[in-house]
Amino acid sequence: MTERPGSLHATALSRTYAGVRALEGVTITVRRHEVIGLIGPNGAGKSTLVNLLSGFDFPTSGSVMLEGFDITTWSAHRRVRSGLVRTFQHGHAFPGLTARENIEVAALGTGAARGVAARRATELLELMGLADHSNAEAATLPHGDERLLGVARALATMPKFVLLDEPAAGLNEDEISAFADIIKLVRDERNAGILLIEHNVPLVLGVCDRIHVLDQGETLAEGSPTEIRNHPAVADAYLGATAG
Repeated sequence: MTERPGSLHATALSRTYAGVRALEGVTITVRRHEVIGLIGPNGAGKSTLVNLLSGFDFPTSGSVMLEGFDITTWSAHRRVRSGLVRTFQHGHAFPGLTARENIEVAALGTGAARGVAARRATELLELMGLADHSNAEAATLPHGDERLLGVARALATMPKFVLLDEPAAGLNEDEISAFADIIKLVRDERNAGILLIEHNVPLVLGVCDRIHVLDQGETLAEGSPTEIRNHPAVADAYLGATAG
């Protein structure tokens, strides 16, 4: 598969650490205006792939293309300024800043004027259901709200592509349902491409246009939610009874 306009495309990505293979020959495409799920058992290589896509690590072999540009060796900061952002499993917010300030700093970091950053913060606090916590320091937020703040910080950069690393961890059932609506809104109204790395299988099956399954560092399957749900090898490796 060749790189397509309006896409984030990785070709044959491999990564080894001291001779241990973490990822082997993975090819994946995320297009604008779609949500791609990335699932697999623990140790499947999901975090490694996200790190390679986002510039927090670099492949042993293979390439990463962003809208026609080879970004394989670009720094994470350069990728963010080019419209590719990610969230983290453990927040990475500035703990001493308020929720509002965290979002504003993210916007300012990609060149937004102060007034624009303030407006984005107000909008995103409302979108994420965090308006009542806008003046609370990030360190005091419950775990679920901290995850949502991480998503808000990523969206403050007005990204073309967003890599969401287990954003629903710590959310209750109602919060997960609301978050599913947020993902769809970001796809539909902001025309963003989203890679959703998530262990919550119902969420992935419910919001994703396509799903990519990793197992032991390699691609096990890729297809629509229905195709993945009914894929015998995926059920054996990961979904099991959860897929229903």
